[in-house]
Amino acid sequence: MQLTVENIILIGSILLIISILAKRVSSRLSVPSLIIFLAVGMLAGSDGILKIEFENYKATQFIGVIALNFILFNGGFSTNWKSVKPILWQGVILSTLGVFLTAVGLGTFIWWISDLYLEEGLSIYESLLLGSIVSSTDAAAVFSILRSKGLALKSQIKPTLELESGSNDPMAYFLTIAFIGFVQNPDQSLLSFIPFFLQQIGIGAVCGILFAYLAKKLINVLNLGFGGVYPVLAIGIMFFVFSATDFIGGNGFLAVYLAGLYLGNQNLANKQTITNMFDGSAWMMQIVLFITLGLLVNPSGLVPIVGFGLLVSAFLIIAARPIGVLICLLPFKMSAQRRAYISWVGLRGAVPIVFATYPLMAGLENADLFFNVVFFVSLTSVLLQGSTIPIVARWLNLSLPMENRSTSPVDVIQTHGAHSFAREIIIPEDNYAVGKQVSELNFPQSGIIAMISRNDQFITPKGTTVVQPKDMLIVLYENDEALDEVYQLLGMNRAYEEYKANMD
Repeated sequence: MQLTVENIILIGSILLIISILAKRVSSRLSVPSLIIFLAVGMLAGSDGILKIEFENYKATQFIGVIALNFILFNGGFSTNWKSVKPILWQGVILSTLGVFLTAVGLGTFIWWISDLYLEEGLSIYESLLLGSIVSSTDAAAVFSILRSKGLALKSQIKPTLELESGSNDPMAYFLTIAFIGFVQNPDQSLLSFIPFFLQQIGIGAVCGILFAYLAKKLINVLNLGFGGVYPVLAIGIMFFVFSATDFIGGNGFLAVYLAGLYLGNQNLANKQTITNMFDGSAWMMQIVLFITLGLLVNPSGLVPIVGFGLLVSAFLIIAARPIGVLICLLPFKMSAQRRAYISWVGLRGAVPIVFATYPLMAGLENADLFFNVVFFVSLTSVLLQGSTIPIVARWLNLSLPMENRSTSPVDVIQTHGAHSFAREIIIPEDNYAVGKQVSELNFPQSGIIAMISRNDQFITPKGTTVVQPKDMLIVLYENDEALDEVYQLLGMNRAYEEYKANMD
């Protein structure tokens, strides 16, 4: 099929809609939705139904970098600092030393078996490069699966996994770039990249926090007059943080994640509007990224490396990742079940596949082999580990009973999938609802109170929960008629409240 601008828009929109609809089916089959997105792309690709010839690695890399900006920034923005602070060092060590140990362990294994399973064995630097590309857990996969499953875990496991997955891509990126250099110039000393590492991480961390601090001042000082402009400003800030940090020699991915983490834990003007936009954008970027990668891969090219790919994937899952996690967590008091679960949720997804385009762009001899192996490892990881995350949590006795779960607003909204829209309603001091229990409000069936925000804390409402002045009710509703009914029940004028919200 010849790709014109019009055809690209048409096909892209169809694939996007199919992916969204397929996500509903995947949840019923307990199949990770990311696999569905990949499958949609592969079915549309050169070996699929639509026979779309797509081999533009440069465009894929560009799409991947844009998508990772949204995914990492949103991952940081939606992370509660109070929840990650107690396990900060665990996450930092896993995202740095853990990535390095995984890359070295897997790379050494690949070097050992490559002579047995490939026509030409790989050099030690090529093997370490391949190990580096798949060394980090994938933020998009971890955030997507943990949150879509609504999984509640004991002992701060979830914050540890989300902090690690959100912050370990910079280390994998550094190792990938470093070992590409060693493959191209094998005679250089390993010590020569220590200054490069310190520069990347140091400048990336400083720029991420500094730019985020200045961004906070800018967002809160400006009076843009319309709430919808603030998300646009946030996107501009996100891209500036990444590109400016990269321009001066820092790690842009680290800077973007730290900027999101800082801003997400500050009081910002129109913060909820910004949050909603990034939640939706991150999902869209995940879908676009996985569809693009599905289009790029040639399934027939995976067949010759199935045996080799299975061995690499198996060693990564059952040896390289667990050994790295075990060493990193030795200084911390932790149960064996928790260590085992952190090892298991080492999902590989789109990020390694994006990093696999860098050897292709560098023109390395075995770049096509690297890409196919990485794709195969990511596919098996998401399919096997992603689909068994809740099962393994139950086996290890790490999942919380339903009545003990602390539910987040995102979890509640996902649970009540039929209610497609959310609205924040602040209760005035003289409102009819003040002092009444939620059960006494007689909300319509087409509208529910999913959360109550009170004194910067979220409360999961029960029938006996008493509404207080200045409570923010997060109401889920099915349509405009249901929302009008909610406002009328509360004795409030919907048009006036929406006008005030826009003015704010």
